[in-house]
Amino acid sequence: MTVDIPLKNTVDNSYTITIDTLPELRFDAKVAVVTNETIAPLHLEYLLERLSAKEVVVITLRDGEQFKNWESIEAILEPMFEHRFNRKSLLIAFGGGVIGDMTGFAASIYQRGIDFIQVPTTLLAQVDASVGGKTGINNRFGKNLVGAFHQPRAVYMDPHFLTTLPKREFGAGVAEIVKMAVTFNKPFFEWLETADLSDPDQLKSAIAKSVETKASVVAQDEKERGLRAALNYGHTFGHVIENETGYTTYLHGEAVAIGMVMANAVAVELGWMAPEEEARVTALLERYGLPTSYAVADTEKFYETFYLDKKSADSAITFIIPRGIGGVEITDGIDGRLVKNVLDRFKG
Repeated sequence: MTVDIPLKNTVDNSYTITIDTLPELRFDAKVAVVTNETIAPLHLEYLLERLSAKEVVVITLRDGEQFKNWESIEAILEPMFEHRFNRKSLLIAFGGGVIGDMTGFAASIYQRGIDFIQVPTTLLAQVDASVGGKTGINNRFGKNLVGAFHQPRAVYMDPHFLTTLPKREFGAGVAEIVKMAVTFNKPFFEWLETADLSDPDQLKSAIAKSVETKASVVAQDEKERGLRAALNYGHTFGHVIENETGYTTYLHGEAVAIGMVMANAVAVELGWMAPEEEARVTALLERYGLPTSYAVADTEKFYETFYLDKKSADSAITFIIPRGIGGVEITDGIDGRLVKNVLDRFKG
């Protein structure tokens, strides 16, 4: 005996991304703003002036990738229980990618799922982390290994927040912009080579083009069962680097930049990318002060950590390798010896 449960096409997760001055946000529900100790003194007042709700609770967490853990999730959930939030209540993620990931994850598990809104305050979060519904936390085995797909109700990207962004944080966001251009948009990459992202208008154009590129991919593959995995170009290597350095040495975008350089080196070995293209990508990353080298201490250990990557399955490691500039390959068929030879070049 069988009973069918027809759930196809019952949920519409569509939402709008606004790239402009933050509008008035009004909610007939309880709202919790989740932020961190760095963003709160800079921009919290700006947000609260534009926010009205039945009750507003501010939850301020410690700042840093190393705090992207269960302890921080508990720090979000406990005030929600204390203030008797219900399924109509709402979370607002007000910060960078770490805050967005944790807030989204907390929203996904509170009373089996409530709405949340992204108000990203870093360039990396605006062009990448706030779009697509990936949420989660890290553990000792790796990055983002505990989480859920939970789409925000809306995303508001206000360029005002970027005016206080440190140079390193800005560069980390540029890395994600370059990632999307290399994998999916060659004309965009060529535009970036001559653009000046310190110019507000050109930066806004770069953000819009990045968001459009990612949105197109997510619309085709929301749960990352195929095409969307290509957006992890640079991340397979980068996540190992973050894990090895305890999430304290490099910003996420910096680790991704090094990861892209490593992936490009593999691509050149495979004949999928010309050395001239490899050099162009490296030059663009270095123009924004991003690191492009890393001292691999133990090739075998570095390689073994790949098996914890979410894209890998059983004994096969999935790599995201560019096919020149503007193309990308998702493959688990690369000889491990080739990858290890490339890693050996990065040894201390």
